[in-house]
Amino acid sequence: MSHRSRILIIMIVDIVIIWVAIGIAYLFRFDGHIPPRYEQQMLLYAFTTTLICGISLAYFRMYRRMWQYASIGELIALFKALLAGMILSYIAASLIDGARVPLSIATRSLEMILLFMGGSRLVWRIIRINRFSKNGESNNILVIGAGDCGALIAREITTADSFKGSRLIGFVDDDPNKRHMQVGGYSVLGNRNQISELVQTHNIHDIVIAMPSVKRKDISDMINLCKTTRAKVKIIPAINDLITGKLAVRALRNVEVEDLLGRDPVVTDLDGIMGYVANKTVLVTGAGGSIGSELCRQIASCNPSRLLLLGHGENSIYSIEMELLKKFPYVHLETIIADIQDRYRMDEVFSKYKPQAVFHAAAHKHVPLMERNPSEAVKNNVFGTKNVADAADQHGAEVFVMISSDKAVNPSSVMGATKRIAEMYVQSINTTSNTRFVAVRFGNVLGSRGSVVPRFKEQIAAGGPVTVTHPDMVRYFMTIPEAVQLVLQAGAFAKGGEIFILDMGSPVKILDLAVDLIRLSGYEPYVDIEINFSGMREGEKLFEELLTDSEATTATQHERIFIGRPAQISSKELEQQLKRFEKVLGGDQMSVRAVIENLVPFYSNVS
Repeated sequence: MSHRSRILIIMIVDIVIIWVAIGIAYLFRFDGHIPPRYEQQMLLYAFTTTLICGISLAYFRMYRRMWQYASIGELIALFKALLAGMILSYIAASLIDGARVPLSIATRSLEMILLFMGGSRLVWRIIRINRFSKNGESNNILVIGAGDCGALIAREITTADSFKGSRLIGFVDDDPNKRHMQVGGYSVLGNRNQISELVQTHNIHDIVIAMPSVKRKDISDMINLCKTTRAKVKIIPAINDLITGKLAVRALRNVEVEDLLGRDPVVTDLDGIMGYVANKTVLVTGAGGSIGSELCRQIASCNPSRLLLLGHGENSIYSIEMELLKKFPYVHLETIIADIQDRYRMDEVFSKYKPQAVFHAAAHKHVPLMERNPSEAVKNNVFGTKNVADAADQHGAEVFVMISSDKAVNPSSVMGATKRIAEMYVQSINTTSNTRFVAVRFGNVLGSRGSVVPRFKEQIAAGGPVTVTHPDMVRYFMTIPEAVQLVLQAGAFAKGGEIFILDMGSPVKILDLAVDLIRLSGYEPYVDIEINFSGMREGEKLFEELLTDSEATTATQHERIFIGRPAQISSKELEQQLKRFEKVLGGDQMSVRAVIENLVPFYSNVS
């Protein structure tokens, strides 16, 4: 039924209610026998009431309200509209007729019209609720959290079109005072320890976590309880998104692996970040990549005078440019298609734009691919970094932040070793430069292109199997936004020469990650979706580290950022090894590996 049709039906029902209510009021007043004199007055009073109350109801927007969501607020508004309309109708009818309408008739008419109109709207809401709950097989829902947000979710489930065919079973809440109480007519069935039992007893299909303001650690614990069941788990947005209006309560989302990490949001010193980014020309290399593009988003929000997006792939640079133009139209953007391996092009870019802050995120990062192509890893990760760092030094950049990796620690892969060499060069050039050169080292980021989580999701969507390299493989994980926030914060702490290490929390077993993703997708591991072990790939380690044995950490002003201080690096020796690299790059791959092994003692040539 169309919106106009619904309004027309409601108006017709209201007109019938007014005439019936006034007729009954006159019959009661005159004990069922209305005198001829008052019959004319009754018709006049009913006509004027229909006209004036109709105008009053329209004025109070009674016909623009969605009555399936009706509450006390709507009933109060209805009362105000009818009271105003009935008073004006009483005065108008008395003046036109020349005789006063009996006050008892006016009072009883108001009471019955309010009762019938309010009741008709309540009946409409009940019909809507029953239609949703009885529409074929219902999708049983259990809501965790019987607070204000839980009540709102319950209302959405019972009234919104998006939940058609769903049925709310009840609530779970740890507050003992709420046990056996009801919220919106639905009972609080138990606490978190009874979730598994309730899912089985009531054949729950979906669990909704409605606790937007609790700590992420508590959310993570709740998800861990839910994932032992076969129910799909959804979660409402964070309270900040609800308050700012970015998302509505009905905008439920699927639980992601990020929720399982159980870490509270990163708190950054915005003043410190703004101090070296705001009103400055900022360059981001690898701006089209996962980390680079998020750097651009967060830097753009800090009001730089000019943001330079440098990348080798035109499509990815175009994509982030279009996104930033839409979100930050006031930021002056410059898109630069360039290869960091081209030393003359880097010098040209720095000479033209004179960036004051440089975030170097461009790199080859895929371990197996770099293992098979070591010369390309050296060209990009080592000499590409050298080209950008040299240009930053020569053209007077204030700060240079290199994005490094935990794979640079005791590296077992070409990718990790080249990242370690890049760190060494950045620390080396810092000793003679006025630019503050630093590196920031962290582990895997969830959701980055080519990372394990997107691959697992693709395999689950295809029906499996999910492939894990080794049952004991362990990695550190961090979300892209929180990693970038800490990178920006580390840049504010930079004095020069440091390697900043981000607190990655507890390491995650990759097998557990695969199992969690399968369960959160509503499947049973090894039953609905198989898990296969493919064996460790070239250059991989079972465990990643964030520090070498020779490095010590120093705390910073931020609880999630530490400074590692490696042994002194001989700039002269480093230059000699880089020259050796230049000589062997055009030769065989084994010669490249030999130079890497000589320069990075921890690296083991495994091929």
